[in-house]
Amino acid sequence: MDLLLAPECFPFAIAAALLAALTVIEVLCLLLGFSLGEAIDKSGFDDHSALSGLLSWINVGGVPILVLLMLLLGFFAIIGFVLQSVAFALWAYLPAAAAALPAFVLSLPAVRGSGRLVAHIVPRDETYAVDLFEFVGARAEVTVGPLDQGLPGRVRAKDRHGNWHSLRAKAARGEAPIAIGTEILIVDRISNVFVAIPAPSDILSSPQSSSMETP
Repeated sequence: MDLLLAPECFPFAIAAALLAALTVIEVLCLLLGFSLGEAIDKSGFDDHSALSGLLSWINVGGVPILVLLMLLLGFFAIIGFVLQSVAFALWAYLPAAAAALPAFVLSLPAVRGSGRLVAHIVPRDETYAVDLFEFVGARAEVTVGPLDQGLPGRVRAKDRHGNWHSLRAKAARGEAPIAIGTEILIVDRISNVFVAIPAPSDILSSPQSSSMETP
């Protein structure tokens, strides 16, 4: 407890508290059918931020920005507390700034490495290994929504290789909001956002066109 309350460990205690808060907020949002991580991704933060170069380096597996942030906070806190524990055992706590800098630097490769593992669990975004236009005409399932004409939600679709993709999508103009779990048909693509309608009944009843088999 003394380590947590030490002024020299203040940056790491704050990082741990932020990590706990983000975890609770994300869990509550998911219970309400909304994902904070998806909202951050849809905001285009990773495309327009001055940190885009750094994010590109550590985001080797297409991991959502919120997951990267939580990993960074976690590694920063753990490494910082370990550094201060070792420093105190040898002599005394390091000044907060002197400990925070190496903790941050060491956290980056840790996040990059762990991101490779997380990428195998978290569905990946669109990949250049597959032409995105191949998904036009494909069936998918709404995973983050509902889909409307506002901010894009997410749908889950399988490519011709059997790989699953998490794609940004919104409902076609004139369509009512499409609820989470609804099977949809991708009918168009505008920039990097797909346009969807509820899957017609004749497509739903056709086993040959089914793409929603359990992986």
